[in-house]
Amino acid sequence: MKHQVTPYGLKDKSKKEQVEQMFDNIAPRYDFLNHLLSLGIDKKWRKKAVDYINEIKPATVLDVATGTGDFALEVVRTGASTIIGYDLSENMLAYGRQKVSRAGLSNVIRFIKGDSENMPFPDNNFDAVTVGFGVRNFEYLERGLAEIFRVLRPGGRLAILEVSLPRNPLIRMFYNLYFSYVLPLIGRIFSRDVRAYTYLPESVKAFPQGVAFVQILQAAGFVHVKWEPLTFGTCALYTAEKPKT
Repeated sequence: MKHQVTPYGLKDKSKKEQVEQMFDNIAPRYDFLNHLLSLGIDKKWRKKAVDYINEIKPATVLDVATGTGDFALEVVRTGASTIIGYDLSENMLAYGRQKVSRAGLSNVIRFIKGDSENMPFPDNNFDAVTVGFGVRNFEYLERGLAEIFRVLRPGGRLAILEVSLPRNPLIRMFYNLYFSYVLPLIGRIFSRDVRAYTYLPESVKAFPQGVAFVQILQAAGFVHVKWEPLTFGTCALYTAEKPKT
């Protein structure tokens, strides 16, 4: 079995348990750090992903690994009547509920705690599924994608955003310096979790990127799978559909 990159490297806890612990720990400063470390560009990335699912005017949307609900809040502009944010971390969801309540959207967005590799939803239940920077945290990637495929209705759309490594050698060099040294230092100062922002670059480097991830999505049954590098390749948008028949 391939070695898994985990937040704390603990032998007595699964990756899933460690990811939950990590996000519970950093929840109070997560939104601040997320926007700071991406220089606010993450908002444009989510907008582009939502533009893709908005083409089918979804009524029901599932946001997997929702965190504090930024992706779910962006999905609101599609006009979807039901948006479910799903995540392992109860602390992250608590902040998400506060944001949704302040926005007066509790009748549209609701949050559920649970395991993305074993979801409590019926087959063919959602018109669209979004995942923002969460698939690399799955303990078993193929199992998580199989669950997403199962709950997505035929003809439904999937949009995944994930951090990636730039292909341009010069940009990649500077990006690696920022990613490996500056980001963990800032994260450590503000989040007070020594490992959380060291795990981030480690997990990105270990994750199958570009064509490799496209092939995994295709093997999971998705069609019309595409990927697009964003912002010099520091992020990737993967889009796909579940076959209609």
